[in-house]
Amino acid sequence: MTEPIAPLPEPPPRGGQLLSAVELLVGAALVLGHNVWRVLPNEVPLLFVLGLASYRLRNGGFTAIGFRRPPSWARLLAIALGAAALRIALGVVVEPLAESVWPPIVAPAGTEAIAANPWTALRWLGLVWTWAAFGEEIGYRGWLLGRAGDALGRSPAATAFAVAASSVLFGFGHFYKGPAGVLDSGLAGLVLAGAFLLARRNLWAPILAHGFIDTFGIAALFFGWAD
Repeated sequence: MTEPIAPLPEPPPRGGQLLSAVELLVGAALVLGHNVWRVLPNEVPLLFVLGLASYRLRNGGFTAIGFRRPPSWARLLAIALGAAALRIALGVVVEPLAESVWPPIVAPAGTEAIAANPWTALRWLGLVWTWAAFGEEIGYRGWLLGRAGDALGRSPAATAFAVAASSVLFGFGHFYKGPAGVLDSGLAGLVLAGAFLLARRNLWAPILAHGFIDTFGIAALFFGWAD
């Protein structure tokens, strides 16, 4: 039998639910302030630093944000690979449907140079495994999802809200892609949040899944599969 997903094994953070709600609002303001309103610098390094600082100061360390050794690396890897496969499959279905209603998804600037260019592809691989896989997962799944759940008391309903809120913000974190891209990225956020919870809130699962997803995207561009 599979074990149920625990709300969170660590003690509650110091400062209570109100401070967690404030942190969530600050994080949301950073996401929208950069991506939608264009009045703030890029949110990813800010979420990264604030999230790690929050868990260090309020929880005493980084295990609470999700950095812990899993009982089984094989199981965690299977979760990450399954999440990556699901996200890629959803993209195949969702992207054309969304683009039938809205303009085509705008690709990140510079990705057009990846095709048949190994050095550019390698640079992008380095970027996605650091900035995207580590940076975004610590910010969105680690900090924002975690504090959203803490703000409402860590109940099952709080977890559902936290997953939805962090995924919506993740969608708006890709606002440059247009409405279809926001929807597509929001669904990706749901898949990554699911991997996080299925791995019993181990952050290595969405980090690996995110890296696998983006690695596949770079390979598709490099080899011309995207055409």
